[in-house]
Amino acid sequence: MPRIVMKFGGTSMAGSERIRHVAGLVRREAERGNQVAVVVSAMAGETDRLIQFCREAASIYDPREYDVVVASGEQVTSGLLAITLQGMGLNARSYMGWQLPIRASGHAAGLIEGIDVDVLERVFDESGIAIIPGFQGVAADGGIATLGRGGSDTSAVALAAAMKADRCDIYTDVDGVYTTDPRLVPRARKLPIVTYEEMLELASVGAKVLQTRSVGLALRYNLPLQVLSSFEDLPGTLIVREDALGDYRMERNLITGIAYDRNEARISLSGLPIAPGTAAAIFGPLAEGGINYDMIAQGSPTDLTFTVPAATLALAADILEKAQEAIGYDELSTDTDICKVSIVGVGIRSDPALAARMFATLAERKIDILAIATSEIKVSVLIPEEAMELAVRVLHTAFDLDSEDAA
Repeated sequence: MPRIVMKFGGTSMAGSERIRHVAGLVRREAERGNQVAVVVSAMAGETDRLIQFCREAASIYDPREYDVVVASGEQVTSGLLAITLQGMGLNARSYMGWQLPIRASGHAAGLIEGIDVDVLERVFDESGIAIIPGFQGVAADGGIATLGRGGSDTSAVALAAAMKADRCDIYTDVDGVYTTDPRLVPRARKLPIVTYEEMLELASVGAKVLQTRSVGLALRYNLPLQVLSSFEDLPGTLIVREDALGDYRMERNLITGIAYDRNEARISLSGLPIAPGTAAAIFGPLAEGGINYDMIAQGSPTDLTFTVPAATLALAADILEKAQEAIGYDELSTDTDICKVSIVGVGIRSDPALAARMFATLAERKIDILAIATSEIKVSVLIPEEAMELAVRVLHTAFDLDSEDAA
């Protein structure tokens, strides 16, 4: 009997009417003969509201108590969905993370260490449906532990892997993965199939459809993922290994998609000493402070530029200012009016002309490239934020991603 995990995001669970609609989707899968476990997020905006309550209670709060508060959003939606399914005559019951249990490494942003699925096996033996709140587990101290923002996707994939599910379906407010943001480029096309590696890169450089942790976990366990709309009965996007593309491999573009990320900030250091260990003196303190850095560019032997997430800019600058004497730079400057734009596709690993086409396309439109970063299947450029929309549109066209039948 096929076994699937269905995960529903916050917009899908936002209120009684939408929960009834979700219940209908769950019932449909059960009536098809599938064994179904469901993972739910809190209602849209609820987690932010609960976090704000914690901040209002104290500027510095106990992570254990924070978890008690913010985990309640998913507990509400899991119970409501179970009640709704029971009202439809289905054998549904909610199970908190500690009841399975889902073991987590710690509080506030824990990692999943293991999942016991014996409870779920008993549910399936009784033709039941299990509803599990996402984003939560249990820590070693026995308290509720949360898994960090976006943790519900990770919960769903980890659960699917533990119960050896055939597939994990992620239901959201979009109907699949597109070649780029269709709000920005109306001619963007929905992709019927994407590789794990491409989805990881797209997610890491700005695409918001899936959380990177969940995709990485699916890759590790070779678990097919499917992105579907909660609101429209349309085919979605399947995410699989590259060797599972089959006949579709011949029809795919060398470039899968264009992504952008406005949440970048640039730090520039000038007057650096020309000496061994300078880079370590810069990036060592940042790493100790938990700051992620990216897109490193050296304009001259004494000038260095790199990017950090915009939300961590103030902290990163403070760390570097305190380490100025140890580093030996003359001046530090920052800039938030920048954006990262990336092309992603497995074709990049075998065709260096693709990167050249990207640079030439931007040059034709007189768009300055401030920094470049590459991986095996990705090329990212840092550009002025004011040029972002133009860059995405012209690159989308340059790599033949425009839909012929789009309005």
